[in-house]
Amino acid sequence: MKSQTVCRLHHLSAPVVFFSILSCSTAAFAAHPLITDDAGTMGTGKAQLEMNGEYGHEKEDGVTTKTTQGDACLSYGLSDQVDLVIDLPYLYSREKTEEGTTSEDGFADTAIEVKWRFYEHENLSLAVKPGLTLPTGDDEKGLGSGKATYSLFFIGSQEMDPWAFHLNLGYIRNENTLDEEKDIWHASIASSFALTDALTAVANLGVESNTDKAAGTDPAFVLAGLVYALSEEFDLDCGIKYGLNDPETDYTVLAGVTWKF
Repeated sequence: MKSQTVCRLHHLSAPVVFFSILSCSTAAFAAHPLITDDAGTMGTGKAQLEMNGEYGHEKEDGVTTKTTQGDACLSYGLSDQVDLVIDLPYLYSREKTEEGTTSEDGFADTAIEVKWRFYEHENLSLAVKPGLTLPTGDDEKGLGSGKATYSLFFIGSQEMDPWAFHLNLGYIRNENTLDEEKDIWHASIASSFALTDALTAVANLGVESNTDKAAGTDPAFVLAGLVYALSEEFDLDCGIKYGLNDPETDYTVLAGVTWKF
């Protein structure tokens, strides 16, 4: 599943906080900058470290929120079909109103997921990804949910060289101390196109349940980006994500580096 979105502070605008954390716990495991994950796995004994950064800008009702998020995500192949993924995000958020500016920063909730690719035939792969998010972030500062959450995602990938297509359908049980909605549903699709042997264009579209119980609209996004393979071991990526409606962050700029070893 964060999959990805920028937060406001808990004591300022609580409902938006979870989406930043959710983007870490569900989206950081995809091939950055995509929010939607693919069904591929690392392979036995292989690993990769993703170091990602995001800058989000949101302006609503005279309040401007700027959020910077750093993220470290380690994936390790327990077998050819099973990956273990551990994700640790760090968040800095600044909110400006007519009364002044407030800010908070710190580590957010830590996510642990296992991806099992249970089916593969020709160019079609299917996987499931259960996950657990530990309340390591300070919920009083808006950096965490305050309770352990869990999730389950279904992933489908279809390869049609030079194209690839991916589908995610997921459920997140958002246990929290913030009086947010507890049942969160996610749906997203993504595609990639190999422009050259080293350069790939990616696109993403998705929607997710709003954690604000009083909200009548679920946040939706569209994303476009590029991935450049420096070598077999290192990838660079960048992207921009736009909100398709008011509940989603206006825009988020993403960049990252992936080391495979």
